[in-house]
Amino acid sequence: MPDDTARIATLVGSRLCHDLVSPVGAISNGLELIALAGTPGPEEMSLIEQSCASAAARISFFRVAFGSASDDQKIGPREAAKVLRNYCNGTRLSVDWLPQTDSQRTEVQLAYLAMLCCESALPQGGRVQITQESGIWRISGTGARLAVEPALWEQLSSRRLGADLTPARVQFACLARLAPERGRKLTVHAGDAAVTIEIA
Repeated sequence: MPDDTARIATLVGSRLCHDLVSPVGAISNGLELIALAGTPGPEEMSLIEQSCASAAARISFFRVAFGSASDDQKIGPREAAKVLRNYCNGTRLSVDWLPQTDSQRTEVQLAYLAMLCCESALPQGGRVQITQESGIWRISGTGARLAVEPALWEQLSSRRLGADLTPARVQFACLARLAPERGRKLTVHAGDAAVTIEIA
């Protein structure tokens, strides 16, 4: 397990760096264009503003999804929904956060990780709905095409770290380990039209 923990840490680090390189690189390109032009134009400023917003959105989301969390921390429904909305801005994915009350940060973290798992099954984009009723969380993804990798999804129940796990799929390993540590059981329902993760 210690080896798995170290490997997961490096995969998470790689995932964060990969997802932040693009917007940070765009900011750098915008600054180079300004330096060449001598004065900032509307296109350069728009590029920088959009890239800054994208980087900030991803950092806010990743802080909850992959960061440290405790039961005494709460996240309100508006904040949880806003973080997801900003994360999805400019993509083919939309996420509906339906809980209407404050949630423990540890619970929101599990929901966000499950959302990332569902996102991986939606190569052409789609919609993910997050609900919570009677203590049971349901995260369901639907889209024009589903691409469920059985070996990857089996990790949610086996807790075994796949030898070919990549940084882009590290959320599966994180969810598979964090949920049982918090007394939660994961159930996966994968069909032709939707994929659902229940956290009970």
